[in-house]
Amino acid sequence: MSKKDERDWSRVEAVLELIRKQTPLTVKQEKFCNYACVERFLKAKRDNVKRAAKQLRACLSWRESIGADHLVADEFSGELADGLAYVAGHDDESRPVMILRMKQEYQKIHSQKMFIRLLVFTMEVAVSTMPKYVHQFVMLFDASFYRSATAFTNLLMGALKITGEYYPGRLHKAFIIDPPSLFPYFWKGVGAFVELSAVTSMVSSLDLDDEDESFAEITGGRGVMKEGSCSSSRFAFTVSHHVDSLKPWYLSLSETSAAKRTPVVQRTPRPSFLQSPAGTVFRRGERVCRESFLAVWKLYRRPYDEMVYRSKMRGPVGGEFRRRHISLSQRF
Repeated sequence: MSKKDERDWSRVEAVLELIRKQTPLTVKQEKFCNYACVERFLKAKRDNVKRAAKQLRACLSWRESIGADHLVADEFSGELADGLAYVAGHDDESRPVMILRMKQEYQKIHSQKMFIRLLVFTMEVAVSTMPKYVHQFVMLFDASFYRSATAFTNLLMGALKITGEYYPGRLHKAFIIDPPSLFPYFWKGVGAFVELSAVTSMVSSLDLDDEDESFAEITGGRGVMKEGSCSSSRFAFTVSHHVDSLKPWYLSLSETSAAKRTPVVQRTPRPSFLQSPAGTVFRRGERVCRESFLAVWKLYRRPYDEMVYRSKMRGPVGGEFRRRHISLSQRF
């Protein structure tokens, strides 16, 4: 054992000794406070033993208050059926990828404590699926169902705060996908006060439209509209992809010989003064490298299947299974 390893081990033992002096640890708490866990808390507090012990003690109390060791899937049967929060798979580095596809109405119906329990349950499933050499996960926040930038900002900050305080060193990268148009201005003001803002980035799914070809390999070509023309006995239309944040594709209708009496429908052009949400997100200095998100793009577009997700759960947390498949038309 090198001198550095000896110093690291002595710090870990010092943290555990401070915690045991206050209150004896239970069997589950002893299992939770392993070497890797204490080392993450020490790294988060820059090797300060007292501060790391204080944060770890607060984490243990918090886990006990919400019952983190007793969460089961049957408590979230509705959320799992709808695919609101789940582990979609693993990226190229074997890191679990969590997708939170929350809806704005969820917070109106359910309490904040219910959302926290759902978030913790999802993170616990992600941690349990990590290989031995992996210690971090990736989080995808799908904000496409949110209309209010304020509501989504509150949800995001709450989730990142819990991750930073009680799961230090676990988050590798967080992506905010298709946020409300005003969210970048909110995030610019509050992001400086969020500990994990450095690993949090905004992306637009419209910026990756050309990746639909690779997505077609997963779905067998279903749900992907390709460029070209199509005609019937009543009308003909052409699908062409343009850089347009308001409409992912443009339909130009024209008369056919069998339906010349049908008037031609023209789309209203987008006003020049209307700023593109994608353009607002991708300002200079905030543009995300495409490659960093492409690693999880296929997982994000893959249809959700509750049975596949439950198969990732270990032990009794999986509970009973109620089959419900979410199709592409329901998700997008």
